[in-house]
Amino acid sequence: MAGAHPLSLCAREPRVPADRLVAEMVPPPRFDSVRFDTYVPDPNQPSQTEAVRVLSDFAAGLGGAPDTGKRRWFAKKAPARPAGPRGVYLDGGYGVGKTHLLASLWHATPAEPSLKAFGTFVELTNLVGALGFQQTVATLSGHRLLCIDEFELDDPGDTVLVSSLLSRLVEAGVALAATSNTLPGKLGEGRFAAADFLREIQGLSAHFRPLRIDGEDYRHRGLPQAPPPYTDAQVTEAAHATGGASLDAFPALLDHLAQVHPSRYGALTDGLTAVCLTGVTPVPDQSTALRLVVLADRLYDREVPVLASGLPFDELFSDEMLNGGYRKKYFRAISRLTALARDAKGLVAR
Repeated sequence: MAGAHPLSLCAREPRVPADRLVAEMVPPPRFDSVRFDTYVPDPNQPSQTEAVRVLSDFAAGLGGAPDTGKRRWFAKKAPARPAGPRGVYLDGGYGVGKTHLLASLWHATPAEPSLKAFGTFVELTNLVGALGFQQTVATLSGHRLLCIDEFELDDPGDTVLVSSLLSRLVEAGVALAATSNTLPGKLGEGRFAAADFLREIQGLSAHFRPLRIDGEDYRHRGLPQAPPPYTDAQVTEAAHATGGASLDAFPALLDHLAQVHPSRYGALTDGLTAVCLTGVTPVPDQSTALRLVVLADRLYDREVPVLASGLPFDELFSDEMLNGGYRKKYFRAISRLTALARDAKGLVAR
């Protein structure tokens, strides 16, 4: 494919119908084949082995029709509702395999794919935005399981929205599973400590059994450091030599992301084999940074390598950002972009 004309993310303006948002609520391609038996626990972290056991049992207990707690006079005696929370909450740092375990739970749950939903917290809020609250409740109420990856309450409005949604789904008998880097009872702490939202946060945490997963980031466990940025010429040459690659100036891409709703960032990357960026600079403001986080998540989910010139990815976000309320998102983005940069090494001057 030498000499191929590279694509451009900035030239794409995807339109995503609402039904695609629902149909795509499955584990991303990176996690298509993961299962509990492909998760490799760190022998120094017994909580990882325990998490596999607990989640395997949780999946096995989700067979049969959803238990709404309601009975009709002609219905057979329903099994007793399991005692305790109707959900499990995987708490741990970056790269300990939480998404691997969450996707394994989705795969292991004995139900048709159409009765299971898997999405990030952002994708869930985007679904509500596309369908409306009542239609989202109606769409998901018949599901056996809802898995929510990277659950974070970064916005007070989302706190109320998601708390209300999950409460309705629990009432309908939907089991819940979520990953995050913060325990349920600590959601919002250090971010939005306003008393008005504490009740919502505590009510939400009651739906989940916390399951702690300790360990170091496997993406950097025993692996070499990410390669340093390349030159503009190297990135441009690699983009032209790689079929299906995109080539964009980093500042222009940041501007373009502001014109595309984050719910469409997955579609923005459709068909790409690599993303090539020239002139990486620090992200100028928090709104731009949060949009870049979503793009990094979609690229990571789809295993799209990222080749870049300019500053290394660990210099994208200012100290103020890394010490602020969204710091966990930014560190996750750095971790994922670093992994994708490592994947891109083979694109340069083979």
